Amino acid sequence: MALANNAEEFIAKQRMAVASSPECGTSHYNLAVALLGQQKYDEAEEELMDAVACSPSLAEAYVQLGGLCFRRGDIEGCLSYNKQAVHSRAGFFEGYGNIGFVYLQMGKIEEAIAALEKAIRWNPNFIQAITTLANAYLMQDRVEDSIKMGQRAIALESNFAIAHNNLAIAYLENGQYDLAAEHCDKAVSLGYEVSPEILAEIEKHRS
Repeated sequence: MALANNAEEFIAKQRMAVASSPECGTSHYNLAVALLGQQKYDEAEEELMDAVACSPSLAEAYVQLGGLCFRRGDIEGCLSYNKQAVHSRAGFFEGYGNIGFVYLQMGKIEEAIAALEKAIRWNPNFIQAITTLANAYLMQDRVEDSIKMGQRAIALESNFAIAHNNLAIAYLENGQYDLAAEHCDKAVSLGYEVSPEILAEIEKHRS
């Protein structure tokens, strides 16, 4: 109950900030984030729209709007808002990462790779983009590149389960069955649901 009360108090403060400075994009954004925390999505979206109207360079607000689009299945809207995010602020790596993820969902692998490579140029430690890029390379049969990215991801976070899963698949493709089994076991131990087909294929080659 205390947490709920704190959240309500925080939202009340943000509403006061918006009321006293309605032209401040950051105030609208802060209120929107608080509303998102309470799953008040429609009201949050209105505040985010006000935020970018007041502050067109507020890249984080475009990303949040993209997230709301993705949540309701509007993948084109998600892509559009993330493009606005990177146009509003140079080097906004999170936006490029999201663009890459969305393009991958759309099956546009070349475009996904271009965006993800930009994301990690701007932030070499952006582990989600590195892992998504490993997956994109795998889809293009660039197995060695996928392995390099997977290794880079687990160098940053040794217990990042999806990176171990991707490495298991890449090593399997490369005929490196012992390494495939090692990373598959690690992914499973971390609670990742490795696909039954991959598990079966790895079992066939266990030494």
